[in-house]
Amino acid sequence: PSAFGLTLAMAALLPAAGARRSQDLHCGACRALVDELEWEIAQVDPRKTIQMGSFRINPDGSQSVVEVPYARSEAHLTELLERVCEKMKEYGEKVDPSTHRKSYVRVISHDGTKMDLSGVKIDGDVASSLKFACESIAEEYEDELIEFLSHEADNVKDRLCSKRTDLCDHALHIPHDEL
Repeated sequence: PSAFGLTLAMAALLPAAGARRSQDLHCGACRALVDELEWEIAQVDPRKTIQMGSFRINPDGSQSVVEVPYARSEAHLTELLERVCEKMKEYGEKVDPSTHRKSYVRVISHDGTKMDLSGVKIDGDVASSLKFACESIAEEYEDELIEFLSHEADNVKDRLCSKRTDLCDHALHIPHDEL
């Protein structure tokens, strides 16, 4: 094989690698975002409630106000979505040696326990890329996130990041000649 042919073959592979890197980043950001939101929700006292509904007085003198659990209220979830992507600074990048796929893992535990960080790349570029991807996902899918998290749903990560958004289903949608 000529050097020119090899260069041409490598150039043809570059866009796919770049797209996969972006796919890995967005999938990882989505999964980390859901993990962080679920952890934050779990930290709220289950007895804490918030009043929802209308504060107008009905003709019979009653009010249409309902108390709902604060942790999964739209107000709390919206507040969390405003700041949750800051947590991406606490993540590092791990590359699977056999597939070269990237995944993102916490490098600072929530409870202070020591973590195994072997093979994890921790740097500002990874954190800022992950934070940017997180913010764009939180903005684009805010309604879906609130919808899923306002109810105690199982497998929110899979349901949101794979089924609803396709952020993690990239391999299923690539024509075989590109794999």
